Amino acid sequence: MIRLLQIEFIKLWNNRASKVLILSYFVLLTSIALVAAIKFDIGPIKFHLAEQGIFNFPYIWHFNTFITAFFKLFLAIVIVSMMANEYSNKTIKQNLIDGLSKKEFILSKFLTVLTFAAISTIFVFVVSLILGLAYSDYNEFSIIFSDLEFLLAFFIKLVGFFSFCLFLGILVKRSAFALGFLFLWQILEGIVRGLIRWKLLDGTGTDFVMGFFPLNSMFNLIKEPFTRLSAVQNVANQVGESFKLDYHVYFHEILIVMVWTGIFIYGSYALLKKRDL
Repeated sequence: MIRLLQIEFIKLWNNRASKVLILSYFVLLTSIALVAAIKFDIGPIKFHLAEQGIFNFPYIWHFNTFITAFFKLFLAIVIVSMMANEYSNKTIKQNLIDGLSKKEFILSKFLTVLTFAAISTIFVFVVSLILGLAYSDYNEFSIIFSDLEFLLAFFIKLVGFFSFCLFLGILVKRSAFALGFLFLWQILEGIVRGLIRWKLLDGTGTDFVMGFFPLNSMFNLIKEPFTRLSAVQNVANQVGESFKLDYHVYFHEILIVMVWTGIFIYGSYALLKKRDL
């Protein structure tokens, strides 16, 4: 397995575009720390974002995993380009000639997906821990390490999304078309949601059905964290509104994404096995 990973990362590191995108991705993950520096001091108006509780334990695990998940598109580009380059440079054929089986080839790609997701999760954990220790009002050990299920959800979400990108890269063979198909699929899921809600079900029923679609199931792993902030809830209470939302990570939601991940990886292997290279 280590040999397969070494082969993949040698290919990625020798590709300038992939190298820039990977470095940019991790720089962006670190840049969330810059949010702590945002201050407004205009006459009587004094506002420091870090003092609004976004870096409090355990809320920080929820907030940071939700925000940083939007940066995954950078690695998505790397993954679809990784597959496109295999075809355009004919390295896939050379790897198979050199003795690599098609199963090992797909395994090497999936190991790369797992590695990207694992490193991203560890990176977010370290950055969040540092920010929390610096700005959180709560530093008890039991509070710091509660709600860590958001990190697990973040990892599963990235693995599922990157596996989908890998499948599209093999299916389409061109990175631009694969990314275009990804955006079209997102639009398609939005259209289906609208049709279901319009013709068949109410909001709750629609959310339940859409939870089985690939991109929606990945998004549902980490719900939006903003209405959980005490400042937002206080404003809502003042205008007579209240938020009674469920922010927990549930096993069945993780299971749905894991099933889709298995489908994408098996589908990638089935396509490669069937295809005459």
